[in-house]
Amino acid sequence: TPSSDTRLHPAVAMASFAATQAVPLAPSALGRRARVTGKPKFTRAVRTMAAPKTGEPVVDGYTTMFPSPPVDRRAGVIMHPTSLPGMYGIGDLGQEAYAFVDWLAEAKMQIWQVLPLVPPGRPIPGLREDYWSPYSGRDAHCGNTLIISLQALVKDGLLTQKDLPHPYDTRGNVDFNQVAKKNEPVIARAANNLLALPDDNDLKAAYLAWRRRPEISRFLKDASLFDAICKTPELLGKDWWDWPVELRARDPAALEAKRADSTALIDEFCAAQFLFDKQWLSLKAYANAKGVSLVGDMPIYVGGHSADVWANQTLFLLNENCRPSAVAGVPPDAFSEDGQLWGNPLYDWNAHDKEGYEWWAGRLGRALELHDEVRIDHFRAFAAYYSVPADAKTAKSGKWIVGPGEKFFKGIASAVGGAPIVAEDLGVITEDVVALRNAIDAPGMVVLQFAWGDEEGDPRSPHLPHNHYENSFCYPGTHDNETTAGWYANQDETTKLKLANYAGIDEKEGAAWGFIRLGMASVSKACVFTMQDVMALGNEGRMNTPGIADGNWAWRVGAPGFFEGARGEAKRLAALAERYQRIASSGPQAPPKKAAEAVVEAAAKTAPSPAAPAAEEKKKFLGMF
Repeated sequence: TPSSDTRLHPAVAMASFAATQAVPLAPSALGRRARVTGKPKFTRAVRTMAAPKTGEPVVDGYTTMFPSPPVDRRAGVIMHPTSLPGMYGIGDLGQEAYAFVDWLAEAKMQIWQVLPLVPPGRPIPGLREDYWSPYSGRDAHCGNTLIISLQALVKDGLLTQKDLPHPYDTRGNVDFNQVAKKNEPVIARAANNLLALPDDNDLKAAYLAWRRRPEISRFLKDASLFDAICKTPELLGKDWWDWPVELRARDPAALEAKRADSTALIDEFCAAQFLFDKQWLSLKAYANAKGVSLVGDMPIYVGGHSADVWANQTLFLLNENCRPSAVAGVPPDAFSEDGQLWGNPLYDWNAHDKEGYEWWAGRLGRALELHDEVRIDHFRAFAAYYSVPADAKTAKSGKWIVGPGEKFFKGIASAVGGAPIVAEDLGVITEDVVALRNAIDAPGMVVLQFAWGDEEGDPRSPHLPHNHYENSFCYPGTHDNETTAGWYANQDETTKLKLANYAGIDEKEGAAWGFIRLGMASVSKACVFTMQDVMALGNEGRMNTPGIADGNWAWRVGAPGFFEGARGEAKRLAALAERYQRIASSGPQAPPKKAAEAVVEAAAKTAPSPAAPAAEEKKKFLGMF
């Protein structure tokens, strides 16, 4: 639980939120934003000098003209908020989330990476009974209200303790169906209590100001109506392209009539989204103040049954019945002879180009409000994407289609500038993908589990530590992989011998911490570990198994109070971060200054200040940056 002297005062947090100002990053995070971005707003100063002729003296100051120093190195942890401890069946944005940030800071971790925060896909009775994937969200701009902290709603005066359910499932995996059944009515009550407040109430005024923001209203109007239509009894469980023609074709009169009939549902939806934003942005501010940067995850594709596709049909490849004419997937490979059929509708990239990538700019802008950096899943599709006929049973009949390439990133630059993007460049990576990633200077990904396992092995594999490159994020494994301990247990003796000879992996250290050590030692500028690997869990802790619809995303780290008992792991991470120079050089996590440095700094503060520059001179100076 955060101490009172480090958390933002409620009145300050509310004033900041109501004023709709972006939460400022800690100084170290601001510096990082420049370093991880595709096209930095701030770049290192490069000193140029005239080239003297052979045999002539070098230029003045030659012995001070050193190369730029390496970028700062960082480490972090992946854990989705649903995996946090919680009193009500699921991890939430309450005190355990703040305890995790404190734990990260103690471990000298500067990154908290999460999965998509969007409302997850929902089960379809008889087809998908336990499907809650954050990669098939119902809206790419909205938040998952299931992770709203109920206790925080009590503190806000929107609920009483009597309104809360009795604590349940405080340990073990998330039962999403149970959580939705028990928690959603409570969150709805809080949302309606918010709506019932007088308009001059501080919380209600903040909500009204938030809802009026153009960047919020732009997506919220359609998202709330989409949700209201989905809740129509006769349309429950139906995809939007199976709605009555006037609704699926977005007849203006029909939409206005539905909006008028659904005012209460729409307002409730909007209020719940506000409560998600309020809690998440408060947590983000706390993390930034602790020197922790939040890295989000953006799937390149959106769910077919989503407000995004329904409200922007001309931007997707749909047929005359509003159904996808082609869908996303990946071709057959060594792991799947049929390939993978994802089913997401594909973009009409020419239509996006004609509108100046406005929808994409809004999507990325929203992601960068909620996070400090964003990983784009399946980045390779910007270079070329795999298109499968919508009626195909497998992905075998698909074909590669040229994507928008660098033109896309130039198109969104005016809206989001140097967006700090991490490129998920795993899978079939051809030279055009590497060229695109290099063109925008985005860090790619290397995964240690991918470096071993082949009988022959590939000495050129980019995932082998000696082939890593600085502008990359290194992972032992991702949320889609086995845990490292589970992966190691399934390897043959030949692979285990390779790991022992190459990396010193043995039973005493364990594969999970051996791979954490390898990641820390990597030349990659960032390394990120799953919380399951930090806890050295086997595959009982696996987050997702691709190709299986039910039973994923449910893992939780432990019961409330867990992080107090995990301080040993925090100290172990901090020691490795220090050994491999992944400690922040400035900001909240920076080590205390040495005595000599402190004396010099104190002397500089007492020295006479130079005269302030004239207004025009100051303007020119700031313009340099």
